[in-house]
Amino acid sequence: MLYYVTFIPTIIVAITCHEFAHAWLALKFGDDTAQRQGRVSLNPLAHLDPIGFLGIVLVGFGWGRPVPVTASRLRHPRADLLVSAAGPGMNLLLAAMAGGILRIPGVVDGLMAAGLWSGAAVLIPVFVQINVMLALFNILPFYPLDGSHMVQHLLPVRLAARFNTFNQRYGYMMLMGLILSSYLLPISPLSLLLGPPLDFFTSLFLS
Repeated sequence: MLYYVTFIPTIIVAITCHEFAHAWLALKFGDDTAQRQGRVSLNPLAHLDPIGFLGIVLVGFGWGRPVPVTASRLRHPRADLLVSAAGPGMNLLLAAMAGGILRIPGVVDGLMAAGLWSGAAVLIPVFVQINVMLALFNILPFYPLDGSHMVQHLLPVRLAARFNTFNQRYGYMMLMGLILSSYLLPISPLSLLLGPPLDFFTSLFLS
């Protein structure tokens, strides 16, 4: 019960900050599309998709509202790559900051003295793990995840065009196949893929 009490606010913060980072950086690079739709905001209502959020809570898979970006308005040749990376980057930053709280001298002793340590001992690891998971999942190179845009902009132009065409046609189906197989198979391919880096970053931030 305590896990779910911490999970719900954690996922709200993680998704809100993830989408805000996309919108904010796009604005900084000259595209005000998201701003005009009220997305440069830390208000969760601007970023949460009701069905996607319910899916996360009930079955562990869902989504937030995608941030609209007009690439032609971006003023830097690598801006689209950086805007795509901003969401996962924000989640890793949140995880690092949460883990860093425990390294501040006196924080743990203060929480214990205030009787808050038992709650913090659950909240902080959950917060770190969820944010790392969201970051890792979103850098998978399947449409429409952030990773598909990142890979596209890292490839040479001709290869990037082929990758984009293939990903637009098959990326979503491949992603859904990966997710569904993780529920249907005895061993989750998604866990095999994301488990090692999840363990690494979670241990790094919490050690």
